[in-house]
Amino acid sequence: MKLSRSLALALLTAVAATTLLSDSKKGAPPTPADSSDTGVLKDLPQVGKKKADESTPEPVKQVPNAPVVPVVRAPRATSPVVAGDPILRAMKDELERTQTMNLAGYSPYYIEYYMEDGHSFNVSASLGAIIGTGVGHSRIPQMRIRVGDYKFDNSNYLYSDYYAGTRYDPETWPIDDDYKAFRRDLWLGSDRTFKTAVEAIARKKAAMQNVNSQNQDIPDFWKGSPVQKILPVKTQPVDQAKWTDRIRDLSKVFEKYPEVLGSQVAFQALQGTRYMENSEGAAIRTPDNVFYIQTRVLGQASDGMTLRDSIVFQALDIDKLPAQADMEKTVTDLGEHIRQLAAAPVGETYSGPVLFEGAAAPQLLAELLGANLNVPRKPISEPGRNYPFYPSDLEGRVGSRILPEFLDVVDDPTQTVYNGVPLFGTYEIDDEGVAAPPLTIVEKGYLKTLLLTRQPVKGFNSSNGRARLPGASGASTATMSNLIVRSSQSVPLADLRKQMMQMCQQRNKPYGIIVRKMDFPSSASVEEVRRIMQGISQSGSASKPVSIPLLAYRVYPNGKEELIRGVRFRALNVRALKDITAVSSETQVFNFLNNLAPFALMGAGGYIAAESVVAPALLFDDLELERPQEDMPKLPVVPPPALTASR
Repeated sequence: MKLSRSLALALLTAVAATTLLSDSKKGAPPTPADSSDTGVLKDLPQVGKKKADESTPEPVKQVPNAPVVPVVRAPRATSPVVAGDPILRAMKDELERTQTMNLAGYSPYYIEYYMEDGHSFNVSASLGAIIGTGVGHSRIPQMRIRVGDYKFDNSNYLYSDYYAGTRYDPETWPIDDDYKAFRRDLWLGSDRTFKTAVEAIARKKAAMQNVNSQNQDIPDFWKGSPVQKILPVKTQPVDQAKWTDRIRDLSKVFEKYPEVLGSQVAFQALQGTRYMENSEGAAIRTPDNVFYIQTRVLGQASDGMTLRDSIVFQALDIDKLPAQADMEKTVTDLGEHIRQLAAAPVGETYSGPVLFEGAAAPQLLAELLGANLNVPRKPISEPGRNYPFYPSDLEGRVGSRILPEFLDVVDDPTQTVYNGVPLFGTYEIDDEGVAAPPLTIVEKGYLKTLLLTRQPVKGFNSSNGRARLPGASGASTATMSNLIVRSSQSVPLADLRKQMMQMCQQRNKPYGIIVRKMDFPSSASVEEVRRIMQGISQSGSASKPVSIPLLAYRVYPNGKEELIRGVRFRALNVRALKDITAVSSETQVFNFLNNLAPFALMGAGGYIAAESVVAPALLFDDLELERPQEDMPKLPVVPPPALTASR
C-alpha cells in the first residue's frame, strides 16, 4: 500500500539532493554516511558527504541521455481481460517493446512494471475541531529492469537505483484511463530505468575488481513462475460527512483531561489496486485496501517527562471497523492512561522476571522475531565507502533453537480470522508476483525457515512470497503476514502471574514487572525517536533498539499493582526469546501497519504493509530495565484553560 511517494523514496533510496549535485559532477554516485550517523532512520542507508580521501570508482562509459528507441516486434496474443484494462494492456504492449532495447551490449533479461492506483480520504480533528480533510486519487508507477542474467545483474549494488541523468517520465500517472498516455509514460520510464541498469552493472563490475564479496557466489535474482491473478477493481463507498462527524466526536473525549497537552484523532480510507506485469509472463490486478483511525495523546509529568499513548483501529473492510461507542471507550482509556502516568512514580533499574501480557506480548514478538525474519543482503560497494548495514539477528541460525521447545510459529497469509478476530496480514500474491503459502517458521523452538523475496539468500533456492515492501539496491523487503504462535504447554494467565511472583520470592525480589503495552507502532515524534535511539546507543547496547514500555507495572506479593513510567529495556534482543519460561493459554491478536521505520513510527514511512501477530502472554526468566538519563523539557508556564467550561 502506497502513502507518500516523496517520503518513501527518501527513506528507501537515501539519496540527498545536495549530495547528488556535488558527487554527480565527479561522475560518482553519492556516498552513504558512515556508521556513526545517528539519524532517526539509521537502520536504512543514509547519505553523507564524500570524504576527501575516498577513492572514486573506475570511470565507466556514460550512458547517453537520448532515448533508446527499441525495435518493434510482433506482440504476443492479449487475453480479453488484459485487453479490456487500459493499464494492463499498456503494460503488456510496452513490455514487448522494452525487451528489444540494447545499449552498450546489454539487453533486459527481466522487466517488471508495477503500479498502485489509490483512492484516499482523510480527516483529522483535535478537541472537537476539524484540523483538515483531504480527498485524493493517484497512480504511482514503479519500474524495474535487470540486465545481465539471473546469476549476475545490476542489483545488489549499493547504487543500483542511482540515476545521474535528466528524468523525463512523471512520478505519477494520469488518473484518466488514457492508453496512449500510459504508453508514453511507460516508454520514458523504461528508458530511464534501462539506462540506470546499464550504468549500475558497469559500476558493479568495476567495484568487484577491488572487493571480495561474501555473496559473490550467490545469484542476484531467483526465477519466478508466470502467476496470473486478475481480480475485479472494487472500492467501497465512504460517507465523508459521517466519518467527519465521528472523528470530531472522538476527539472531544480529551476535553476533560487537562493532563493531555496534545491530542489528535485521524481517519484514513486508502483503497488501492495493485497492477503488475513482468517479462516472465506474470500479470496481477488485486485490491489493496486499508481503513484506520489513529489516535495519539501527549502529556507531561510534573518533572517534565514526556508521556504518550496511542491506539489504532484498523480493518481491511470499512464495515469491520469498531462501533462508535466501543471506540469512545478505548479512546477514553488513553486519557486515563495519561492522567495515571502523570501521577505515577519513575521506575527503577530492575533485573528479574518480566511478564508481557495483553498487547505487549505480540508487540514484542513483532519487534524481536518478526523484524528479524527478513535477512537483508549486504550490497556490493567500492572499497573505502562505509555505510551503515544492520544484518538480521537470525542470519545463519536456521536449524538453531531460538524459542523454548514447547513453542511453534507459523506465518500464514491465507488465514483470515483467529478465534473470531479478523487478521490483518491476509494476502495471496506478493509484490513480486509470487504466491504466498503458509510457512512453518519455528518448530519445537527451532528455526526452520526465513521470510524470502526473489533476492537470493544463502541456504535457500527460491522465494516464498514475502516481498511486501520496497527495498534498496534493486531489491524488495520481506515482511511477515499473520505470525501465529502456538504452544504445546500453557497455563491460565492468572497462574502465570502466580508463577512470576514465586520466581520473585525465590530471588528475594520485592516485586515483579508486568508490561501490558509497548510503544509499537510508536506515536513519538521524530526528535523523540532520535533521542531514544541515541540513548540506547550510549548505554552500550549493540542490539537493535526495542520500543519502550508505555504501561508497565510493579506487582507486589500481595497482588497490588503500581503503574511506573520512564523505563526502557537494556540489551533486549531476539536471543532473549530462548529464556521464555512459560506462556498463557489465552492469546491476543495484534494488528498493525508496518513501514520499516524504527519502532514502525506512525507516519514515518511512505509504504505500509498490514500485519498481524497472535501470541500468548510471555513470562521471561530475567530481563533488565533501566532509567534513561535524559534532560526533561520544562512545564508550561501557565495552566491549561478550562476547556469543558467554555462550551
